[in-house]
Amino acid sequence: MAQKREDLVAQIRSTLAKTGWFVSDPHNIRSISFDIIARRDKELLIIKALTNIDSLSIDDAEQLRVLATALRASPMVIGLHSGSGKLEDGILYSRFGIPIISDATFREHMVDGVPPFVYAAPGGLYVRLDGELMRRIRQDRNISLGALAEVAGVSRKAIQMYESGMGAMVEIAAKIEEFLNEPIVVPLNPFSYSPEMARALRAFDDFSGLNRDVFQMLKEIGYSVVPTIRCPFDALASEDEVLLLTGVEQNPNMTERKARVVGNISRVTEKKSVIFVRETTSVKSIEGTPLITQDELRRADDVDDVLELILQREKRKKA
Repeated sequence: MAQKREDLVAQIRSTLAKTGWFVSDPHNIRSISFDIIARRDKELLIIKALTNIDSLSIDDAEQLRVLATALRASPMVIGLHSGSGKLEDGILYSRFGIPIISDATFREHMVDGVPPFVYAAPGGLYVRLDGELMRRIRQDRNISLGALAEVAGVSRKAIQMYESGMGAMVEIAAKIEEFLNEPIVVPLNPFSYSPEMARALRAFDDFSGLNRDVFQMLKEIGYSVVPTIRCPFDALASEDEVLLLTGVEQNPNMTERKARVVGNISRVTEKKSVIFVRETTSVKSIEGTPLITQDELRRADDVDDVLELILQREKRKKA
């Protein structure tokens, strides 16, 4: 029987909990770019679970990169299969620059501390070599580039590139290791994602109504605003070291649900959360997530005014 995506999410959450991660609550919101955010000490993971990894869209991948950059997190997809078959265990895959591993590889890495050593790339399966160790062994033993290239069945230039950090196909690496009689293949860290400066996919012109008004006002008082798509929150607003997970909700019936989901994510990520609403309400926060009206934001002169409102309403919940 085919495994459901909901079961996969539950398995991932269980693995994280068993290994000491603080995990976001299930949000039960479909069509968003991630399923789980988890933190352990200073490590932060943003995880998307897919039974078929081919369903990862370029938009979701871009949004994972945006979030990872802003939150200083590691994005990851955990899946079961692709269109060509089951994901192999112990192999690191990727789509659109996002690391992908099987559920079994994830459990083995998290529970047993066994990392993957092989990654899939166009042309086959590859490993990463300790290029400095390889060069040192070769030079200490007076092995020329040509001699090692002949053993491996590659060019001298390829050996130089392996020593400079280029990955090698599994079969070639095996020949080099056997000839040198030394382990030179190094493990891969699926959490070592180094996000490039990400750009938002949508500009302010793509928004209308309350969203556009809120984003524009935040920009005018000094916040850098990155709109998000397919997320429980609608933007990331930052100023210096303060990052706000920012929600905008026009429907009063949905405010409480959004505030709870965004608030939970903010606690996991150790960032602040805020929901901007149109109508005045007697409720000033929901489970620690402040609610700020459009008029209150309009009256704010600078980022300190907004931050003061947020801090006051956070304290009201704690009191």
